[in-house]
Amino acid sequence: MELASYSDYAVRLVNTEEPARGKDTLTSVEAVRELFGASSQMARRATDADVTRFRSVRGRLRAVFTAADSGDPTQAVDLLNSLLLEFPVSPQISGHDYLDEEGRPRWHMHLADHPSNATAGYAATAAMGLAFHLTEYGVDRLGLCQAAPCRNAYLDTSTNRSRRYCSDRCATRANVAAYRARKRLETERSDSTGRTAETAQASTPVTEA
Repeated sequence: MELASYSDYAVRLVNTEEPARGKDTLTSVEAVRELFGASSQMARRATDADVTRFRSVRGRLRAVFTAADSGDPTQAVDLLNSLLLEFPVSPQISGHDYLDEEGRPRWHMHLADHPSNATAGYAATAAMGLAFHLTEYGVDRLGLCQAAPCRNAYLDTSTNRSRRYCSDRCATRANVAAYRARKRLETERSDSTGRTAETAQASTPVTEA
């Protein structure tokens, strides 16, 4: 597994909250466990105390995306570095999950953590994955959805760095809104032009023959 793929951990956590809509799905230990996935051993260690800790890490990860999205790469890196220092991991070679056709291990890099609680384990994986993604693809590949009021986090892997929305649904919604705005503007301009013409016609004196 490519280490950059662990960056999805950061996106999943950040997107448990939609501040502009007042929505927050990170309200129980079950929600915390769902972020890990059903097969994660660390998920089974989660307790009610991790809900508050996860929310704290979520805010710090969102700050990284916000800085990157606003064009401040230095701040984004500084914020991410602080997470890496607080939640360290040790990359290790692993082969226990994948076997080739002959039953031999398919060696790959794995993030081995030694956390004191579930939050520390998740935060370490999310921060390291995001760091690898950032250094491999660039800070500008971290973004927040432009379809207001969504503002979900996303990772831009497009070839031309053109991604602006977190999902096809938000992209469609934004395009429809933009189309309707253009049509309203065209209608307003047409009405304004018509009224101007009528006013000019009304103010033109009539000359009797």
